[in-house]
Amino acid sequence: MAIKDITLGQYFPGESAVHSLDPRTKLIGTVIFIASLFVVDSFGGFAVCALCLLAVVKLSGVPLRFLMRGLRAVLILIIFTAAINLFMTPGVEVWRLGFIKVTEEGIYRSAFMAIRLVLLILGSSMLTLTTKPVTLTDGLERLFRPFGKLGLPAHELAMMMTIALRFIPTLLDETDRIMKAQMARGADFESGNLRERARGLIPLLVPLFVSAFRIAADLAMAMEARCYRGGEGRTRMNAVEFGKGDYAAFALCAMMLAFAILSRKLNWF
Repeated sequence: MAIKDITLGQYFPGESAVHSLDPRTKLIGTVIFIASLFVVDSFGGFAVCALCLLAVVKLSGVPLRFLMRGLRAVLILIIFTAAINLFMTPGVEVWRLGFIKVTEEGIYRSAFMAIRLVLLILGSSMLTLTTKPVTLTDGLERLFRPFGKLGLPAHELAMMMTIALRFIPTLLDETDRIMKAQMARGADFESGNLRERARGLIPLLVPLFVSAFRIAADLAMAMEARCYRGGEGRTRMNAVEFGKGDYAAFALCAMMLAFAILSRKLNWF
């Protein structure tokens, strides 16, 4: 798995209908999609959610191969989750090797959780791939604004969340640069067993932490140089507003969530 395979936090430029949606629409739509994944309890329900996601990917213009590439970064997590459900779920035994056994329920549960995790990652990635970091900040702030009456610092919270997402690609690039520099000096990050590989990463972590603190200090200095004082009295060049496409997207999201709830209640699949 290469560092460049991680797509979370990256932005894919485009002028599609999905790119032009209000960031609040995409944030709420992502939450609804994730909720639908946890509501459905059948492979048929997952198929409907997958079709909805494919339709969004097609409209966005994001290459499906580029989107799927992001799964390589979490492949170990997907395999580990599937293995835990495969070997730890009790039920009708179909295979045994010593104390290790596989059940029919375990096979079903393993595939079920793996598909849910894959769709969850792909759906979340579409949010950052089609939304600029600055626009995402504005959307988060507008969504958190009602909670300001309860003392929640909406602007600061939105800014922190967006900076965290924005600097994922930056830190990944920095990690890749440090790894190449260490490999040029003779470091080996690929050979040996798992323990040896983990020990080989230690020389990578120290310069990475130093670089992260340096980037944070540079960002803070740049914000102070531009007289940044938080969200109080702050104005925006481009205000976020709902359009006809946003209302249509809300309707489709509501239909998907309603379908997920009804399919679970009425056992359609």
